[in-house]
Amino acid sequence: MRITEALDFVGLTRGRPAGRHAHLYTIADVHRAACRALPRSISDYIDGGADDEISVAANKRAFQELRWLPAALVPADSIDTSTSLAGEDWSMPVGLAPTGYTRMIHPAGEIAVSAAAAAAAAPYVLSTVATTTIEDVTVATRAPWSQLYVMRDRALTDDLIRRALDAGSPVLEIAIDTAVAGNRVRDRRNGLVIPPRMTPRTILGIAVKPRYWMGMLAGESIDFAQVKASDTAGSLPGGSIADITSGFDAALDDAEIARIRALWPRTLLLKGPLGPQDAARVRDLGVDGVHLSNHGGRQLDRAVAPIDLVAPVREAIGPDALVLVDSGVRSGGDIAFAIALGADAAFIGRPYLWALAAGGQEGVERVLAILKAELARTMALVGTTSIRSLKERGPQLIAQRRTLGGN
Repeated sequence: MRITEALDFVGLTRGRPAGRHAHLYTIADVHRAACRALPRSISDYIDGGADDEISVAANKRAFQELRWLPAALVPADSIDTSTSLAGEDWSMPVGLAPTGYTRMIHPAGEIAVSAAAAAAAAPYVLSTVATTTIEDVTVATRAPWSQLYVMRDRALTDDLIRRALDAGSPVLEIAIDTAVAGNRVRDRRNGLVIPPRMTPRTILGIAVKPRYWMGMLAGESIDFAQVKASDTAGSLPGGSIADITSGFDAALDDAEIARIRALWPRTLLLKGPLGPQDAARVRDLGVDGVHLSNHGGRQLDRAVAPIDLVAPVREAIGPDALVLVDSGVRSGGDIAFAIALGADAAFIGRPYLWALAAGGQEGVERVLAILKAELARTMALVGTTSIRSLKERGPQLIAQRRTLGGN
C-alpha cells in the first residue's frame, strides 16, 4: 500500500474528509465528542481508574516520553501495515481490547464494535462481562476473541470456555489481575450500577443528555448477557456489578491455568501486568503468549505501565511467543512504539468506547482509520516500510527507551 493510500483512507491528503465524523481527526477529538454525547456518570465510567488514577496518567506518559531516531534515506513510497496474529492476517497490528458494559455506552454495543473491527480487519476481544452474548456477536459479525474472568463456580467458567469454542473463537485470554475489583472512585461517587436505575440523578441526566437516555430507554434492557448465559446454576443472583465481581476467583493459580490449557486447544494468552520472570514462568504452563495490561489503570493503581514491560518480557519469553500490549495507547505513533519495542500488536480500549459513544459503528470505524493512517505515516517518517522491519529495526529507531527498573 502506498503511503498516500493509507492517508486517503481517512481523507487526510485531500482536505477535509467526508462523512458525519469529518470533524474527528485525532483520538482527542473523539474523546471530546464522546464527552458531549454522554452523561457525566457514563463518561466517568470510561475515563476513570482506580484510587488516585496515577496509573491512568502514567500509562499515557510512558508512551509520551519515548522518542524516535529515524533512519535516513530509506524509501518510504510503499508502506505495508498488515500483520499476522494467532494464525490470521490483519490489516494492521491493532486490536480492540475487552471492555465491559458496552451497551451502556451505546445501544448497538458489542455488535457495533465487532462489525467495525471486522470492516477494518482488526481483532476484537469479547469480555466475560459483555452485554451481548458471544453467540449473538458471532451471528451478527464474526467470532471474536474471548476474554475470560475465571469464576469461583467452575461449572460456569467451563461453560464460558465451551461456548467460546463452539462459537469458533480463535483466542482465549485469561485475565489474571482481578482477584478483587479495583477501587474505582468515580463510579462509587456517581452511584453507577448495572442495570441502570431510575434515581433523581438519572432523571436529571435525562434532561441534560436526552439523546443518550432516549436511546437507552428505546433499546433492550442492559445486563451481563455473556456471563449470565452460562450461569445456569444461578450462582450470580441479582446480576449487579458487585454480584458479578464477587464471583471472580481470588484464588487463581498455576494449577487452574494448566487445567484451562487442557480444555482450550487454540491460542491461549494470559492478560495482566506480567513482569519478565512471571511471563517466562507461565510459558512453562503451556500458554502461547501474554497480553500485557494493567486494565487501563482500573485495577491496581501505581502499577507499572505495560509499554515498559514489552522489551523485557519479549527478551524473557523469546521471539515466538505472542506479545500484545494495551493501556495508554492513543495514537498510531504509540502503536509504532509498541511494535518497535517488541510487541506483536497494540490494543485500544477507551478510544473505541469514546468512538462508539460519538458515532456508533461508524465512529469506531473512524477511530481505526485514524490509527491506521497515523501508523502508516509514522512508519514512513522513521524509515520502515513493513511491520516486520519496524519490529526488527525497532531498538535502533528509539532514542529514549523506558524499561522496567530504568530511570
